[in-house]
Amino acid sequence: MTNTYDAIVVGGGHNGLVSAAYLARAGLRTVVLERRATTGGAATTEQPWPDLPGVSVTRLSYVMSLMPPTILRDLQLERHGYRVHPMGPYYQAFPEGGSLTIFEDDPERTRDQIRKWSSKDARAWDGWNAWLERLAAVMSPLLLTVPPDIGSHSPADVAALAKLVWRNRGVDSRTAADIARLMTMSIADLLDDWFESPQVKGALAVNGVIGTWAGPFEPGTAYVMAHHSIGDVGDGQLGSWGYPEGGMGAVADACRRSAESFGVEVRVSTPVESLLVTNGRVEGAVLASGEELRAPLVVTSLHPRTAFLEQVGPAHLPDDFVRDIERWRTRSGVVKVNLAIDRLPSFTADPTDGQAEHHTGSVEMAPTMEFIERAFLDAREGLPAAAPFSDGVIPTTLDTTLNPDGPHIFSLFTQWVPADWAAEPHTEELDAYADRVIDLYDEVAPGFRDSVIARDVVGPHEMETEYGLVGGNIFHGELSVEQLFHLRPAPGYADYRTPVAGLYYASSATHAGGGVCGIPGMQAAKAALNDARGSRWSRRRLLGTGAR
Repeated sequence: MTNTYDAIVVGGGHNGLVSAAYLARAGLRTVVLERRATTGGAATTEQPWPDLPGVSVTRLSYVMSLMPPTILRDLQLERHGYRVHPMGPYYQAFPEGGSLTIFEDDPERTRDQIRKWSSKDARAWDGWNAWLERLAAVMSPLLLTVPPDIGSHSPADVAALAKLVWRNRGVDSRTAADIARLMTMSIADLLDDWFESPQVKGALAVNGVIGTWAGPFEPGTAYVMAHHSIGDVGDGQLGSWGYPEGGMGAVADACRRSAESFGVEVRVSTPVESLLVTNGRVEGAVLASGEELRAPLVVTSLHPRTAFLEQVGPAHLPDDFVRDIERWRTRSGVVKVNLAIDRLPSFTADPTDGQAEHHTGSVEMAPTMEFIERAFLDAREGLPAAAPFSDGVIPTTLDTTLNPDGPHIFSLFTQWVPADWAAEPHTEELDAYADRVIDLYDEVAPGFRDSVIARDVVGPHEMETEYGLVGGNIFHGELSVEQLFHLRPAPGYADYRTPVAGLYYASSATHAGGGVCGIPGMQAAKAALNDARGSRWSRRRLLGTGAR
């Protein structure tokens, strides 16, 4: 193997693979270095049960919002196997009886469902969606916008900020106020403004807390809801949630095949020990084996603490940047519970013998906002949730390629356990926690517990040590107001560049990260290619870089 390249990409998750594909597409000889034996990172399809050979599970990330058509088209991902089955409706069966089904594509059926719980809320439904769509028209294009360096006086940054302001010159005072409220309010307060039914508010609060170290009554969770709910990525395509055919690992596989079709070399089981930095410029990477690879351009897609504090090293970074990364919040409390079940659940509220429409979408355990809040408060007080919140899906109802001969897979994204559980395995406690999750579903679907033939419980410690998700955080950093847009991952460095010349950043800890979308990988590659074409490095970066 050669040890000299035009570009090195550290990390073979989906963002790293997307970035590598763009670099190679532009003609750069590119290598991807992945610590694990497989690529994909958290977008992984695995077979965790030796007693069930061939039974595949999408082990961590579990659904995706459709990638921007730009990435699909540029990287020809569909030709390389990318397929997504749009999910069915949201479904919640309630312990006290009854159920609620929300059909994203059928407002009339949804109003009929909501009317069972509140006529007022049924009347409010269309207004709520119109309000979200109005905000989406402003916010969605921002997902593909490179954040300007607000406060910089360089002509390029001032021009970028002016361009952003000009593009939004049509925003009226009401919309601006609504966006400010969305960014600062709790999802609970926002939903209280619109709805009265605890059942409806519980359903809509789910997207405000997914993967977040915050309950629904915490300020900022209204924005988290918008991040997951506003599906247009600003690229002409209304997004939706769906099951990738073959599981989430198939998405990463399509990205890898695309990258390799452009000539990318992928090295797995190849951990990087450190990056080579001389006089403020990156020169390559040192592998754990001691081998050195050289390249004038490096893209890293790892967690910011790993990428900068461990592999670059504080001595090569400005003091204020080091402090920002040291203070980067990356708590989670998420536990992924994957179940193999020999039959689909039959809910008391909606009995079935076999598959029904409500099995094909989100099968939730989030009956009220208070239920969700209590789960978070337990964890914040240092205890695993007594009654965990769960966002569940059964992808095998639509993706028949995953396990064509059975069993069904019930994928439960649950919250919360204490944030410090990332430091230790807590195996026995996690098993008891999973028992409680199963019991909650058994309460509304009697016999569910008996249908479970295998389970795979992934806690924060395994997420961190095996998959590189520090703190178990699926976004590489919390989606809180102080960690968004021009502050992600640090002030002055939200444009996918870093304080080190030639080093670019492509993890979910950058703007638009959070979810499997590939945008950070694409943007980092574009930044690198733009700089390479101009044969320059930003003057403000050179002035800002200094040794400690």
